[in-house]
Amino acid sequence: MVSPTSRPSLVLAHNNLVSASVLLQHALSSHTAVMAFNFTNMEILKGIVAAANEMKCPVILQASASAISYMGMDYLVALVSSAAATSGVPLALHLDHGSSFEICKLCIDSGFTSVMIDASSLDFESNIATTRNVVEYAKEYGVSVEAELGTLFGVEDEVNISLGKARYTDPDEAAIFIERTGIDSLAVAIGTSHGPNKGLRESPSLSIDRLKQIKAKVGEFPLVLHGASSVYEDAVELCNAYGADIKNAHGIKDSDILEAVRNGIAKINVDTDLRIAFTGALRKHLHENRSVIDMRQYLGEATKAVQAVVTRKLSAVAG
Repeated sequence: MVSPTSRPSLVLAHNNLVSASVLLQHALSSHTAVMAFNFTNMEILKGIVAAANEMKCPVILQASASAISYMGMDYLVALVSSAAATSGVPLALHLDHGSSFEICKLCIDSGFTSVMIDASSLDFESNIATTRNVVEYAKEYGVSVEAELGTLFGVEDEVNISLGKARYTDPDEAAIFIERTGIDSLAVAIGTSHGPNKGLRESPSLSIDRLKQIKAKVGEFPLVLHGASSVYEDAVELCNAYGADIKNAHGIKDSDILEAVRNGIAKINVDTDLRIAFTGALRKHLHENRSVIDMRQYLGEATKAVQAVVTRKLSAVAG
């Protein structure tokens, strides 16, 4: 077992990198939500942190297992360490949709301040047992743990759930699950989905009634909304105008997300909106500047686009 003193300096050296539970508890007490944004490279990370500092709003930086595989753990940790050292607002580093104890342990040992164990595909008792193992290890290092109950349909990185297998969170099970696992936050399924296709014809409505039922059972406990990208129409149109083919793209209205926050959601996950913004800016710049081979130019534009959409989300939801 790695001792706390032998872990990387990521947590110990930078006071601005905190446990996600610190941000979640503040969100609950102030009746707001903390935004959590996924990143897969330096440019997206820089765009997120720049917007957070501009808005003076703490955020959770999220990386999936495939993002870690793509970037490399050492590079990822070093980049976040640099961001935390220069940030003017608190940040948390969170594993998104960890599928096993092993990946959660790796992230904890590497300096993450929060992890998600997603055993929602297992039966209820197996989900509890797997989650509890992660909680017991994480608590030794002051790392917060998120888990999931119920399943969201859609495809994004490690998540691939068909519509037929999607299931809303059961309120009674949620209360039992929280008590028996000792988790710090719970991702609930109330109508969102992963990826850009959240509705075939229009933006789907969240089941606020189901959320209210869950909240009534669990009390003042941080609930998490996954798949909360708005999939802004103008961003999709920009992508498609420059060669993309994004079809049936509909997201969650910001007004619906605000209603969810008013009824207990304390953490809101966004990934797809950043992917679309990054891709649209990249496609546009390359199309309009065909002779350019300086990566700093088109990646710089993509970074600005990420910053703009993060600012837009923070203004609409967490501002």
